[in-house]
Amino acid sequence: MSLTRVVLSSGRSIDLSELRISSTYGGMLEGYPCKPVNDMKIKGLLHTAERAFPATPVHLVPPPREYPDQYAGAFGPVEVLPPVACVGAFHSTARDRDHDPVLYRSALTVIWFQPTPEVPSGCDAEAALRDVAWEELAQDYEL
Repeated sequence: MSLTRVVLSSGRSIDLSELRISSTYGGMLEGYPCKPVNDMKIKGLLHTAERAFPATPVHLVPPPREYPDQYAGAFGPVEVLPPVACVGAFHSTARDRDHDPVLYRSALTVIWFQPTPEVPSGCDAEAALRDVAWEELAQDYEL
């Protein structure tokens, strides 16, 4: 049973079976949002997703980065990612048309950032999430 269904820009429907949401900068005790901090956050999310879903390819939707401050600190300019980091396990019908649709599905773990902690749904999901190239990135598996 899925949590929700997202309709990609390509028209393919994908089902979200697991979602992990966290604050992008939750637990940050010192320093400030900057490229090195953001790169470490993204690397950590990739590593966590690969460990949590080892049989599924992992894709990072490149997050938008904002530069609200014109002054640079010790680690470079302030660089801010959207406040909510998401890791989602998605499933859909098989990519390969030669696979039996009863026996095969496709899967992809996706990491993306969004402004609110809402579960993506239908055509209202973030545009960057809806633009995921499922046909190139997802992997078919046998049930």
